Amino acid sequence: MNILDKIVAQKKIEVAQQQEYTSIEKLKTFDCFNKEVPLLKAYLQDEKHNGIISEYKRQSPSKGIINSTSTIEDVIPLYEKAGVSGISVLTDLEFFGGNKSDLVTARSVSTIPILRKDFMISAYQVYEAKAIGASAILLIAAILTHDEAFELSKLAKDLGLDILMEVHNKEELDIVNSLVDVVGVNNRNLKTFEVSLQQSIDLAAAMPTDVVKISESGIYTVEDILLLRQHGFQGFLIGENFMCTNNPGQACIDFSEAIKQKG
Repeated sequence: MNILDKIVAQKKIEVAQQQEYTSIEKLKTFDCFNKEVPLLKAYLQDEKHNGIISEYKRQSPSKGIINSTSTIEDVIPLYEKAGVSGISVLTDLEFFGGNKSDLVTARSVSTIPILRKDFMISAYQVYEAKAIGASAILLIAAILTHDEAFELSKLAKDLGLDILMEVHNKEELDIVNSLVDVVGVNNRNLKTFEVSLQQSIDLAAAMPTDVVKISESGIYTVEDILLLRQHGFQGFLIGENFMCTNNPGQACIDFSEAIKQKG
């Protein structure tokens, strides 16, 4: 069993337990459930923003602890100040040290789109994402069938959420459906956790033409951004590059200024 299989197995247990604790009907009473949120695709297409989706992530299975001291309140407002197009917040506890309350807090201190980054396998999680203030959900093609992805996408659109579909290879592009707003190539192999930007470059031409294309993981320099733009990518999900510093928000601001100077 690889790490992705382990995460999905654990997620099934967590979702079942959470449904016992908080019903979908209860989620519908949450303050954020009936509020409109800024949408990720629009911000990625808006030239006033730099295309970066900056991530708040405490740890990962491949790197262990990345940052255990920087808080949501410290980091998120500075991410927004940097001019990013969106913010990704990990809500998986077991493997990434995240929490749904992190996204709730991020929503309270930010006015830009927030991606709920988790391993979405159930309609319940989509309702939950809406209830805690997310603007978009992540769907990982590697863990969903075409029908599962479509049903989760349809529910997300019904609730006013954007969909980021993550793929790792050309075969997974078959899971992408007409409701998907953004397609992201994860440059990290989720089975081996090796990273290469070539993964995005190789898939660029095969990706749907009517979606926003983003590249995820392994983006560390302005030159990486410029290279990916040449291949049609409008968005760039960056986490560890900022979170591994003592001041992730300032690191994002500095990186964004460097893009302006060189881009």
